[in-house]
Amino acid sequence: MCDAPTEIGLGWKGWIDFPAPKGVSGVGPWVDLSYPLGPGMPRVSFFPEPRFKQIMKFPNDPLNVTEIQMVVHIGTHLDSPRHFFSDGPAVENVPLERLYGPGVVWPVALEPDGLIEPKHFEGLEAVLEPGDILALHTRWSEYVNSPLYDQHPSLSVAAAEWIVEHRVKMLAVDMPTPDLPVSRREDGFNWPVHHCLLSHGVLVAEHLRNLDEIADQRVEFMVNALNIENADGAPVRVLARSFSI
Repeated sequence: MCDAPTEIGLGWKGWIDFPAPKGVSGVGPWVDLSYPLGPGMPRVSFFPEPRFKQIMKFPNDPLNVTEIQMVVHIGTHLDSPRHFFSDGPAVENVPLERLYGPGVVWPVALEPDGLIEPKHFEGLEAVLEPGDILALHTRWSEYVNSPLYDQHPSLSVAAAEWIVEHRVKMLAVDMPTPDLPVSRREDGFNWPVHHCLLSHGVLVAEHLRNLDEIADQRVEFMVNALNIENADGAPVRVLARSFSI
């Protein structure tokens, strides 16, 4: 199902089909699962630091104006299929129904550098529905801005295939990436988990936090991605609320 790509930048297979979302809404308070945009937001080490500069400021200027320079794949953000597939849709072409709806916050407890396998999803079938957003609650956000954050768990290709087979529309994680940590990547590393998920239209949201507040339950998600033209990703403000209180 998720063979290694044979041509760089090609391999988009289209969106996974799933039923229209049910007309139900959460009733609990909204929880912000995002890091604010700022100098201290988490990022993978090979991406440059973001820059925030106030180019106009009271009292010398008649208004306050802030300039931002940053990679779209740092902080809480969304990967579009264009991230790895030049023939895949950019952020502006992601259908809106892929960015909101019901889903599950699923606990996965692992040691540093642990590997998430399909066995860690045992019991998830009972609560997961086609078209859901799946958030993996590894608690790795507790280590943000520490060396341990870069020893996060990662998914096996078999786990990524499980997610595709169960018609999940978005995978959200509270760690830098569902692929191997940077320190464990050998020469020729090709991001197999991203290729597997994004090639089938499973969007990927990274660097979430505050999942403790809605852990182990079905929730309603809103993934508010900036609508950037031709972008392979975008900063997002991810909100979620429980279906019961």
